[in-house]
Amino acid sequence: MPLTFPDGHGTPAQNCAQQCADAVLMIRPAGFGFNAETAATNTFQHPDAASPAATAQLARAEFEQLAHALASEGVRVIALDDTAAPRKPDAVFPNNWVSFHACGTVVLYPMLSTSRRAERRQDVIEKVVRASGFKVSHLLDLTHYEAEGKFLEGTGSLVLDHINRVAYACASARTHPDVVAEWARELDYEAVIFQAADAGGVPFYHTNVLMCVGARAVVIGAEAIAASDRERVLARLTASGREIIDVGQAGIGQFAGNMLELASWDEALGDCRVLVMSQRARGALKPEAFAQLSGCTDTVLTVPVPTIEAVGGGSVRCMIAEVFTST
Repeated sequence: MPLTFPDGHGTPAQNCAQQCADAVLMIRPAGFGFNAETAATNTFQHPDAASPAATAQLARAEFEQLAHALASEGVRVIALDDTAAPRKPDAVFPNNWVSFHACGTVVLYPMLSTSRRAERRQDVIEKVVRASGFKVSHLLDLTHYEAEGKFLEGTGSLVLDHINRVAYACASARTHPDVVAEWARELDYEAVIFQAADAGGVPFYHTNVLMCVGARAVVIGAEAIAASDRERVLARLTASGREIIDVGQAGIGQFAGNMLELASWDEALGDCRVLVMSQRARGALKPEAFAQLSGCTDTVLTVPVPTIEAVGGGSVRCMIAEVFTST
């Protein structure tokens, strides 16, 4: 049954530019585990030698640690429970099925894996709206593309420069250019679509494993981008005025591209920004890259999520769905 939203279906408000969200949705996993269906397009996933129960317990502990760490830095965390049935091994990654935009638009996304489509829950969105004060002005439902075999998995597929209204997308089985184009038309963004692959030539399943756009810096593995597209993508990123920090293929392989900058508030600093990454990603950064990155934000938050990375194939950015307070 399609999700419905009584609070609004009108035309989206325009140009509510805000790069860093001040609230986030996180889903506490109930049935986390290795998903052979998604592993077909995600080379970061690996089966765990531990029992399913032990793996799920470790994932829940990692979830709680990340949620607590974000809240401790002043980020508003809306942590909701996954439902036990049907089992949803990837529910800890909500940013793939929904996004909440500062203009009041909620977007629902078409998912490649049939096992993941049950993650789309109206009660989750209603709870986010109540908890955050988000005002829904428009619903963009792209899920009909599933019937056409075309997919776009949220802010996994899209890395967004909200200030300049640019959507970067690495084409893959989970990121179809036609759906990117419709998303960009509806939300009034420029779409920058490109090809990128790992060192073995396998296309990256999601764009957010190879790049992150923050308020003042871009983290990217430029060598992963196809030579025919690289200059165009880097030129567009440079035009944004941000510092470009290249982590290379090796960094991508350690989730160093999978970061997210969020808005916070501190008694001493006032409004500030927090850049969150995994411990594995932090370990992959060379000292000069980390120093450059630290100079572009207020706080760097590092949290270990090794089970979720190894078994689920996603890192901290994948675990966070931004909620931009409507303006």
